[in-house]
Amino acid sequence: MMDSRARDEAAQWFVRLQEADLSSAERQRFDAWRNERPEHQYEFDVLQGMWSAADLLPKARLQALCEAPVERPRCRAVVRYAVAASVVAIALGLGLFSGLDQPTPYSAQFSTRVGEHRQVALPDGSVMDLNSRSVVAVHYEKGRRGVEIKQGEAMFSVEHDTRRPFIVVAGAGQVTVTGTRFDVRRDDDQTRVVVEAGTVKVQGRSTDQRVTLTAGRGTHVDSQGQVAAAYAVNADELTAWRSGKLVFNNATLGEVAREVSRYREQPLRVSTAAVSNLRLTSVFNARDTDALLKALPHILPVALRSLPDGSQEIISR
Repeated sequence: MMDSRARDEAAQWFVRLQEADLSSAERQRFDAWRNERPEHQYEFDVLQGMWSAADLLPKARLQALCEAPVERPRCRAVVRYAVAASVVAIALGLGLFSGLDQPTPYSAQFSTRVGEHRQVALPDGSVMDLNSRSVVAVHYEKGRRGVEIKQGEAMFSVEHDTRRPFIVVAGAGQVTVTGTRFDVRRDDDQTRVVVEAGTVKVQGRSTDQRVTLTAGRGTHVDSQGQVAAAYAVNADELTAWRSGKLVFNNATLGEVAREVSRYREQPLRVSTAAVSNLRLTSVFNARDTDALLKALPHILPVALRSLPDGSQEIISR
């Protein structure tokens, strides 16, 4: 459960940003507060998403929802925010944002640092979870909810809206849905898509190449835009990063090194193809990749060596 103090502080900062321009000193204090704890950034993002969603409501509907009596506030700014946030929350719960003819455009970009996970509430009620080292741009417009994964991985829980499809672009691949739950990961050589619930359509560079995925199915799109046929996946394993776990089920050390590198300042390398093809099955803590590296020589015939640039390499033992 999120700290209520963080939520209250986020509300105060949010209202101040809405009502007046901050001075340079105030902006520095806001940035320091936002970066102090992950909860601060999370709570502020939630408020920002709800506020953007409020703009999508017709004025008459918003005024009607605000007619409920409110107790006398001790802090006018905080309660003013609380009323607006409550209205937006009610509207989201009733699905009032779905299918509006002229939604307000929305654009934003979100990113995560090494080892950071971040959840973002979007204006339509959809939610995306960002994995470590991810950069995602969001652009909503009439008839389309667009997301571009510029780097990394994101899990999406999409609110159903048949009139505005949710489209995710990542590398040479494109994923189109109206409402579902799925994961998209962008690597240098391919984009992988995994569906946890619902149905998605995955397209490559050619409109003739499309694959339909249902729950428990996945595919990948290579750098040339070629889409692989759908195949069975373990969605729980592939999205275990959301709970801070790295799950490897008969994975090659090459795959392990690429995954671990997402959670380290310096990349983990593999010395030879023979070492890269060794297989590993185990579960590790994504927040303690050093423990994984210490365990490897006890599991497989390998050793680790440090390179001059500070990175580490897995070698044969």
